[in-house]
Amino acid sequence: MLSLVLPAYNEARRLPASLARCAEFLCGRGIPAEIIVADDGSTDGSSLAFGEAAAELAKTGVEFRYLPLPHRGKGAAVRAGVLHAAGDPVAFLDADLTIPVDILDDFLRAIGGGADIAIASRYVEGSRVRRPASRRLMGTGYRSIVRTLVPTGVNDTQCGGKAYTAEAAHDLFSRQRLDGFAFDAEVLYLARLAGYRVAEIPFTLAQDGESSIDLLSDAPRMLADLFRIRANARRRRYQ
Repeated sequence: MLSLVLPAYNEARRLPASLARCAEFLCGRGIPAEIIVADDGSTDGSSLAFGEAAAELAKTGVEFRYLPLPHRGKGAAVRAGVLHAAGDPVAFLDADLTIPVDILDDFLRAIGGGADIAIASRYVEGSRVRRPASRRLMGTGYRSIVRTLVPTGVNDTQCGGKAYTAEAAHDLFSRQRLDGFAFDAEVLYLARLAGYRVAEIPFTLAQDGESSIDLLSDAPRMLADLFRIRANARRRRYQ
C-alpha cells in the first residue's frame, strides 16, 4: 500500500479537487493507497471540505485519513503525516498539487529500481519550470546557502514532492526536528549522513499563482533554520 501525505493549511477551496485527482490517479493505476491530509491548524473549514470530499470518493477504494494538528508549520505537518503512515512507500505532495500527482509513477519506478528516496527536482535535465522572478531569485540564493551550510548532495531540496521507503521515512522523520519550510533540507541532510540513495526526478512546473511562502517573513526563518541544522548536528541531536 502506498501512503500519500498531503500537508494542508487553509486549503478548503482546493482540497476537494486535489483529493479527487489523487484518487482518480491511484485507482487508474490500480495502486492500493491511503491519503492522509495533515491539516496544519486550518481555520477556513478545511476539515468540512475534507469530510465531504472523502464521503463522495468512498467508492474509489482509497482510504482517506484526516489529521487535525495545531498550527506549527509545514515541517510539523509532514512529519505527523509520515509518522502516521501505514504504507510502503510513503510520499508527500503539496495539497494544491503544484507538482502533479502523476509524478508518483516516477517515484515508484525509482524506488523500485533501488532508490531509498525519490524527489521532484527543478534543477536536473528534463525539468521545465515557469514561476515568478521573485521565487526564482529566492530559490537560487537558498540553494547556494544550503550547499554551504548543510550539503545534501542533491540539486533541489525544497520541491514539495518526495517519496521514501517506509524504512527511510520513519527513520528520518523520527529524528527530524524543524517545523518550518527548511525541514526538507534537514531531512535530506540526514539522509546523506545515513547513506540513503536519492533519485532526483525531473518534472514540469507552472507556478504563476499564490504561494504559501511569504518572502519577507519566511526567508529569514528558513535561513536561521539552516544554522539550527548545523548546530543540532554538532551537538549530536540527530543520533
